[in-house]
Amino acid sequence: MSDAIVIIPTYNEIENIESIIRTVFSQTKVFHVLIVDDNSPDKTGETVKNLQQEFKNQLFLLERKEKSGLGSAYIAGFEWALEKEYQYVFEMDADFSHNPKDLIRLYNACAIDGADISVGSRYVKGITVVNWPMSRILLSYGASRYVRFITRMKVKDSTAGFVCYKRSVLEAIHLKKIEFVGYAFQIEMKFKAYRKGFRIVEIPVIFKDRTKGKSKMSGSIISEAIFGVISLRLKSLFSSK
Repeated sequence: MSDAIVIIPTYNEIENIESIIRTVFSQTKVFHVLIVDDNSPDKTGETVKNLQQEFKNQLFLLERKEKSGLGSAYIAGFEWALEKEYQYVFEMDADFSHNPKDLIRLYNACAIDGADISVGSRYVKGITVVNWPMSRILLSYGASRYVRFITRMKVKDSTAGFVCYKRSVLEAIHLKKIEFVGYAFQIEMKFKAYRKGFRIVEIPVIFKDRTKGKSKMSGSIISEAIFGVISLRLKSLFSSK
């Protein structure tokens, strides 16, 4: 049994899925893995099912009928994990942009050093991003500066998707009331935890753009982040924590 589970949402990640699962399981700490697959046409889910025969009681699969957004995939995964006894719940991408070797560092920040949330941050020590075009770096970094200005959060990488949550954080946040599905989902989760007084720490990581598969970034996701932040801030002014 492990006290930590890594949630990995997938949609057409057949090129990465087996390798990312094996790499997580190769770490010196035992992690469990939950794949949340949105009925990938490339049969990502079938590959996971085959691997479950090898990694019994370690690898789990939550299948959804259609592609419904990153945020809703994570919410489904969080709810699944909270029904079990996991004390630390991770978000991580399937494409190796997040290095599985950093899982232990994020875990230790919460389990040993006392953080409630640890964020694998691209911007806590300068800009540690590899293989992104300058336009995307400026967009992402600018978005994080914008979020800090609007929300007053001290988090430098608010859109980061490599995160460890203590169980108590997810239990305190009303998951069914989370509104956003793209980049703004990551901001909303951190903002609501910040508003409730949870301690958020940033752990510097090197973020590498995917080398296999197709990016899920879109204009609507960026737009949601820009306008969603304003909505979050305005609502916070007229509501309790």
